[in-house]
Amino acid sequence: MNALTVNLNPVIELTDEQFFQLCQANRDLRFERTATGELIIMPPTGGETGNRNAGLTGQLWLWNEQNKLGIIFDSSTGFKLPNGADRSPDAAWVKLECWNALTQEQQTRFLPLCPDFVVELLSPTDTLKVTQQKMKEYQENGTRLGWLINRKSRQVEIYRIGQEVEVLESPVSLSGEDVLPGFVLNLEVIW
Repeated sequence: MNALTVNLNPVIELTDEQFFQLCQANRDLRFERTATGELIIMPPTGGETGNRNAGLTGQLWLWNEQNKLGIIFDSSTGFKLPNGADRSPDAAWVKLECWNALTQEQQTRFLPLCPDFVVELLSPTDTLKVTQQKMKEYQENGTRLGWLINRKSRQVEIYRIGQEVEVLESPVSLSGEDVLPGFVLNLEVIW
């Protein structure tokens, strides 16, 4: 099953609160919302993709536990981007000072910010073009470093703020660069 896009705008324009409540009332579904208000209903991932996502998030979490520079988020976390879109990357990281600047209520809802770092792991139900557009959206909204990992082609697209996309062929690892200092993602367990 592929993601479905529903344009509700001719009938109803969901407020942020209504979108949040819709997501809470349908926890078995994954929703995103574009900047223009289109609702995206995404299927759950299969076992293989879910396992790879867990391994990726686990590596990031372990690095962060040692460094305590920010907060790690999994694929179920919603981010309200500056352009108005609501997105849920497969893994994300936010600097500690950005997290601490949020109110307690903001921390319990969809986070009103763009992550400093995001990862999207292309699953069999994702299309490359749509996921690339999503990565560009993160980049345009302030993500400093983003990785689009395509297991099928063994390629990684690296998105950096203010730079062209870099494509790597079958890398063994990825560096967190100056955004995640000292973090190295082992891709052998992801491929």
